[in-house]
Amino acid sequence: MLELIEPTVELRDSWTESAKEWGDAHQDGAGLWEADDLSTVEGFAAWTQRLREQSDDSIPVTAERVPASYWWIVEGGTYLGAITLRHALNDKLLEGGGHIGYGVRPSARGRGVATWALGAVLDRARARGMDRVLVTCDDDNVASARTIERNGGVLEDVRDTWLGRTRRYWITLGD
Repeated sequence: MLELIEPTVELRDSWTESAKEWGDAHQDGAGLWEADDLSTVEGFAAWTQRLREQSDDSIPVTAERVPASYWWIVEGGTYLGAITLRHALNDKLLEGGGHIGYGVRPSARGRGVATWALGAVLDRARARGMDRVLVTCDDDNVASARTIERNGGVLEDVRDTWLGRTRRYWITLGD
């Protein structure tokens, strides 16, 4: 059964296996920063702690960041991916990043994992009192576009952003 959990050091081995599948590719929704050292248990623990702290709106973040909640998509104790809900948008995120970012490890794709996770996070956004959210994807990422559309995404536009050619969808969150 799929579930969303807070990032935890207990899944370090499973996360590391997933990272090998990604290779050098960027892991959307994972909250990785260049300075993160995930090669040690201590570094991994510091990263997961930072991710958990970022969900606390009372903890100040740098000007280029916004508070965000991070969850790992897990099934039977195996890390399948990550999803992020940004609590607000700055100008950069409004242009291209959106409220929600997600990524599913290559071996778990094609099973509806991203569609399920996005739906689950939309419920959490609704619970936070958010009326609508912006979700974006690369223009050529057909699977992600379908995931967003299956969750009610309405395409606003396709534009060139700091991320490249980007599809921008809004999802209205009803009661």
